Amino acid sequence: MFETGICSLLAKLVPEGGEVSAPVPGNLRLWDDDARDLLRALPDAAIERLFLMFPDPWPKIRHAKRRFVHPAFIPEIARVVAPGGIWRIASDDPTYQAWVAEVLAGQDLFAVPPPASERPEGWPPTRYEAKALRAGRTPLYWTCERVTAAR
Repeated sequence: MFETGICSLLAKLVPEGGEVSAPVPGNLRLWDDDARDLLRALPDAAIERLFLMFPDPWPKIRHAKRRFVHPAFIPEIARVVAPGGIWRIASDDPTYQAWVAEVLAGQDLFAVPPPASERPEGWPPTRYEAKALRAGRTPLYWTCERVTAAR
């Protein structure tokens, strides 16, 4: 499934038939491994906008440690998001939504207003969002702003 997404992205960037010779944008970097490893390698304040769009909810309690939104990983995310930078999170899974609300409420590195129930302007639509809406699930959208100092 993940490889299909990478291929879909590349198909939008390279004209059909130009897979071998077409130039790829010079600022494009693809990371096909755990994003947490990449974030650990980035310098402080390297990201102005971070998107976490409809991640795997890892619904079983014993799998909660695998969730990207996790109390132990929030400081690392905050380290790489520049002060005033934005972290956007979207999920349609009720278990993950409750988890995100709980984790975000327990930290002071991001200002977190209540989530929106409709995709805010400027957020890219995803096929996971479309699938959730067709199935009657309500996505929630968080926009978290990196604070300059702990509140």
